[in-house]
Amino acid sequence: MTQSSSLSEQVILITGASAGIGAALAQRLATEFLNIRLVLAARNREKLETVATHCRKAGADVLVIPTDMAQLEQVKALAQLALESFGRVDALVNNAGYGQMGPAELIPPEYAKQQFAVNFHGPLTLTQALIPTMRHQGGGRIINVSSLGGRLAFPSGGMYSASKFALEALSDVLRMELEGFNIKVSVIEPGPVKTEFFQVASEQVAKTVPKPEETPYRAAIGAIKEMEQRTAALTWSAQQVAVVIEKALTENNPRPRYIAATGGKTMLFLMTKLLPRKLVDLFWQRFYSVDQVARDWELRSRGIKN
Repeated sequence: MTQSSSLSEQVILITGASAGIGAALAQRLATEFLNIRLVLAARNREKLETVATHCRKAGADVLVIPTDMAQLEQVKALAQLALESFGRVDALVNNAGYGQMGPAELIPPEYAKQQFAVNFHGPLTLTQALIPTMRHQGGGRIINVSSLGGRLAFPSGGMYSASKFALEALSDVLRMELEGFNIKVSVIEPGPVKTEFFQVASEQVAKTVPKPEETPYRAAIGAIKEMEQRTAALTWSAQQVAVVIEKALTENNPRPRYIAATGGKTMLFLMTKLLPRKLVDLFWQRFYSVDQVARDWELRSRGIKN
């Protein structure tokens, strides 16, 4: 065990802590820092308790609070229970989130609303609830887990990217507004990660587009289902991302953004600074098989089956 004092005895609240990045982070912090106190939130109590057991065995004091981040009253109660139990929260890691994938035309309004409820409104509400305490205690840290999709928009990921773009904009605003209170705000931008993300994304597509063959977007929807395999060579483990989050939590002067992706910096430079917009569009259209959509539609319009 590393006997570091930077997070020892501090209170860290992690959302989405029942699996994936959140669970990996909780277990890493419990192992690395003496007497750390963890507040773990997610919807599934049983999974949370499993993670909590591992953390307690490592020496952490753990509070489990089942929370649906889309239910704002539950989010407010999460903050209140954490403060009642520990009297403070030194760092908040807004990690809970999921990807609502599919062509924008086909996403029902209620699903778009749910995407923003979990990925944006929940983190905003939780952050607002904890800022006063952080201010009175002399400082704190807010870590918002975004994605490369929070910097780059791509076909079939419109709702997800829109919610993460919003989270990144909020993070920039909070970083500026809270600096005078010694509350430091950072964004983590993972690329593909080996978690339940792609499974959940596929389940959401199946709910919103139950009969893709009857839409003009069947090729693009097929590409979504293959995305985990297409990105396998670049995929990080949840543990690798947890290391980056720990860095943001412990550095004296944390950066506004941490990229947690193989080739992420190069990709962002190419896609946002160097390449012409049209070329970037063509790349994403081919990667997500959107280029096939127009061809399929033309053939259908001419009465040709393919």
